[in-house]
Amino acid sequence: MRHPFLMAVLTFCVFSQYTFSQEISENPEKYTAHNKGKFYFYWGGNREIYTKSDIHFKGADYDFTLNNVEAKDKPKGWHVDYINPSRMTIPQTNLRIGYFINDHYNISIGYDHMKYVMSQDKAVNYTGYYPNQGSYDETLPNGQILLTKKFLEYEHTDGLNYVNTEINRVDDISNLFGLPNTDKFQINLTEGIGAGVLFPKTNTTLLGKDRYDQFHVSGYGVSAKAGLNFTFFKYFFIQTELKGGFIDMNNIRTTKNKIDSAEQHFWFFQRIITFGGIFRI
Repeated sequence: MRHPFLMAVLTFCVFSQYTFSQEISENPEKYTAHNKGKFYFYWGGNREIYTKSDIHFKGADYDFTLNNVEAKDKPKGWHVDYINPSRMTIPQTNLRIGYFINDHYNISIGYDHMKYVMSQDKAVNYTGYYPNQGSYDETLPNGQILLTKKFLEYEHTDGLNYVNTEINRVDDISNLFGLPNTDKFQINLTEGIGAGVLFPKTNTTLLGKDRYDQFHVSGYGVSAKAGLNFTFFKYFFIQTELKGGFIDMNNIRTTKNKIDSAEQHFWFFQRIITFGGIFRI
């Protein structure tokens, strides 16, 4: 009796193992089911808006503050420069590389290449002093200053460069849209916070001095974002983001003389669209 019983148990185990293996082969775990250990990268473009800011200029013979100065970005639109390796740094762009430490959280380092252009020919209030007042076509009868090019040209157009690290959370929301196979198409919700340094190339012509535009570390920034990630065929994605933050630039070089400097702080808001890939090494 023992042998038939043992044979029955053995047969049951073999059959169960075969059935379980068949189920696994028929329903393999999807690549998109887990993110831990994956790397990703993306490249894309942005548009920005900025709050008004007070800009404080100081040097050997001047010390003045311009109040509530307006600024805008400098978009290039849909342009071939975004994919031309020799000109990719000219448009407003975003580059990021990251790693998933678990299925939901990743850490990354990125480069937000924004552009900031002071609005020219605007009347603003000011306090302080500077030499040769009235010789730059800047004085107005009401005591304000007109931001003429002779008086001041001021822009971070070779980059209001925000080099930052982020920690982000990603959640698969494909089931909300009834998507049957996330390895073909997946929708993720992502949000994160970041911080970093400002490394601009500020183009400035101030009070008739020679134009200056060299890269330098000028301050810091903090930011938060939220976005949607659309992943195609496991490895490729389009990601849209809304990103806002605060920038404090307390050491902006304005001339070749280190004694000349400016400082300002303001809030920014970015709209971003990027294209990228996600993979395991």
